[in-house]
Amino acid sequence: MHQLVERRLRRTGWRINIVAYAGYGAPGWARVLCRVLLGRPDTRQRGRLEKVRGWRSFTTLPAKHVTVRIEAGGTVHEAQADRSGFVDTVIEGDFTPGWSSVRLSVAEPEGMADAGAVADAEPAEALIRVLHPDVRFGILSDIDDTVMVTALPRPLLAAWNTFVLDEHARAAVPGMAVLYERLVTAHPGAPVLYLSTGAWNVAPTLTRFLSRHLYPAGPLLLTDWGPTADRWFRSGREHKRATLARLAREFPQVRWLLIGDDGQHDQEIYREFAAAHPENVAGVAIRRLSPTQSVLAGSLPAPAGRSSTGPVGQKWLSAPDGAGLWKLLREADLV
Repeated sequence: MHQLVERRLRRTGWRINIVAYAGYGAPGWARVLCRVLLGRPDTRQRGRLEKVRGWRSFTTLPAKHVTVRIEAGGTVHEAQADRSGFVDTVIEGDFTPGWSSVRLSVAEPEGMADAGAVADAEPAEALIRVLHPDVRFGILSDIDDTVMVTALPRPLLAAWNTFVLDEHARAAVPGMAVLYERLVTAHPGAPVLYLSTGAWNVAPTLTRFLSRHLYPAGPLLLTDWGPTADRWFRSGREHKRATLARLAREFPQVRWLLIGDDGQHDQEIYREFAAAHPENVAGVAIRRLSPTQSVLAGSLPAPAGRSSTGPVGQKWLSAPDGAGLWKLLREADLV
């Protein structure tokens, strides 16, 4: 069905577009993330619209198995997009600590010759957050109900928030942007990574949201949307577990401050990770939802609390907003 739709859209003028996502790495290697899609010729103008409805992010058609050229310095690498148009690959290169970038372009529009396709995708720049070898502290944050109010677990609210509301209607959690900025200032060079069960389709929207509300820039670690080869729905918990385990392998020297909320499964996932990798956890900060938000998020309201000790001695902190968490972090000597 994708092939039939693809041919028809190509004949009506749809073009290949590369959507670049921020990646991360260290001197010598980088994880590069992007997606190759078919879109209308005016797709590049869509990001300039004052209001962008969420459903637009999901009306996309992947350009399957397209070869993408990745230029890093004077080295060229090639990677093939999967059946969803995603490229998630690790390349070698001489990267300087801080923010770097790689250039992405379409090498050949494989499988589209019969539709008269040409390599019409404009090159894109993908940012790379390169960690300095001496960095020992990092911030790993959830997004939904941690930095942005979403009430995601409730199906009807999730559908309304994701597909109907325009991106400017989304509310930020009070005090969290200031908290993250203070943490970055207190730990120079510390990376900020945003881990969520959300789909890559909304990555541009989330990036604009974080920038608009003055959150520190950092790579998004999202997941694919839709069915897999063996199940109808993807597991958000497994995505978070796998990502945490991968970061522990890639950056064994970094101790992460894990920030989440008590409305989903963050506490359970963080507790498992802290037990398996105690050397990689500096502490856990949980944003405590209000009773109303807890009910909307599908959980029972949590009792008020300040701080506790995790399963293997890490500091576990809990507060309703960024100001409360900052106070507890200072008391716990985590800043």
